[in-house]
Amino acid sequence: MFIALLSALLAFSEDPFRPVFHFSPTANWMNDPNGTVYYKGEYHLFYQHNPFGNSWGHMSWGHAVSRDLTHWEHLPVALAEENGVMIFSGSVVVDHNNTSGFCTGGSCLVAIYTGHTAAKQQQSLAYSNDRGRTWTKYSGNPVIDLEMKDFRDPKVFWHEGLRCWIMVVALPKEHKVRFYTSPDLKAWKPLSDFGPAGAMEGLWECPDLFPLRVEGSNEKRWVLVVSINPGGPAGGSGVQYFVGDFDETGFKNANPSATALWADYGKDFYAATSFSDIPVKDGRRIWIGWFSNWQYARNEPTEVWRTIQSVPRELGLKNTPAGLRLIQRAVRELTARRQKGMELKGVTLEEANRRLASFHAVTYEVEIEMEGEGGLLTRKGSIEETRVGADGAGRVFIDRSRSGAVGFHGAFPGRHEVSGSSRLHVLVDRSSIELFAGDGESVISDRIFPAAGSDGLQLFGAPGAQVRRLKIWKLN
Repeated sequence: MFIALLSALLAFSEDPFRPVFHFSPTANWMNDPNGTVYYKGEYHLFYQHNPFGNSWGHMSWGHAVSRDLTHWEHLPVALAEENGVMIFSGSVVVDHNNTSGFCTGGSCLVAIYTGHTAAKQQQSLAYSNDRGRTWTKYSGNPVIDLEMKDFRDPKVFWHEGLRCWIMVVALPKEHKVRFYTSPDLKAWKPLSDFGPAGAMEGLWECPDLFPLRVEGSNEKRWVLVVSINPGGPAGGSGVQYFVGDFDETGFKNANPSATALWADYGKDFYAATSFSDIPVKDGRRIWIGWFSNWQYARNEPTEVWRTIQSVPRELGLKNTPAGLRLIQRAVRELTARRQKGMELKGVTLEEANRRLASFHAVTYEVEIEMEGEGGLLTRKGSIEETRVGADGAGRVFIDRSRSGAVGFHGAFPGRHEVSGSSRLHVLVDRSSIELFAGDGESVISDRIFPAAGSDGLQLFGAPGAQVRRLKIWKLN
């Protein structure tokens, strides 16, 4: 048994695309994160999963837990396809007061998910009294059935002010989300609809709704999140959001209806969902997103496993000249993975590259600010590199045109950009790059598939460019 385990660990560690600090399934297909919840010292990550192969199908909920959001323990499949009903996306809540009647020990976990058949989609329940290790599907399923083919992805939370459960669920083809209320998670009453609004190309999916504090104030506003496919800012999948208020009548958008706000301007951030029940003393709103794109996820050049999740991110709202905007930062727990770093200040490009000549790694974190146009040549090899930087015209970008394996789909290679600060925070893993500009108000997330030997790092810049500050850490 020890030899088999050692062989498996070696295969895991030697896979050139297997991430080090991003979550990936041990094997087979994965897409949307589901049921993200904190309960009794553990963060739970459920996810859309095919237990039988590395392509989409037989949708069930995979399951993993973590105590620090950076190290994950894989657990058995939580909710499995059964009697022709696939388990599509949904959420998990802690029923602290046993409103459902499912709990045997004061509180329990309740999953609210979409049951999918070829004919229709319905909302159903399952519950667990052993910290999510085993689950029982509710005998009264479904709890909402509109006899609709496309009606999915319920996100549920307890609203303390209204003293009831709130569900937000997608009507994908209508470009709407619908709000429901319930006293017990079983009986649901429609409240109101929101939409169409914002970006409306493609289908609306995977909604979320939560309050956020505006940084530097005591003001709180509500953020409504809707993933859209296709129609994202870089093509294919994307995550849009609305800022406003929520009360007993529903959600009120604070911006003009046509305003489209995007959480991420890369190709690879979708179906983002926030963790429920993070302790009040912690005070953070944390979410995670699927790190791929429906245009090519089925074609990614991995075999045993397919696709990853983003790093968990802390969320906030910031007043900007354009209005309130979402900000994202990698969770602070990630800093515990830093090894001894390097810091440079006020040096020329030539001097910085001389110092970086001995740096070789495939997983690292960089904070950089330059004077003038320039940036990083990450995962650099003899014929490969991914360019990450600021163009001097107020835009930041990732260019993965020469990042490694790019020919598996025509929509994969390219440059993705957005207006943003030239103060950059960059996370590099074996098969991904995440760029956070400024305070995290501009984000670009892109997968890359370089050779394992492409482990160099250099800086590039326009004539006269200087390095104001550079910090770099290898991540264990």
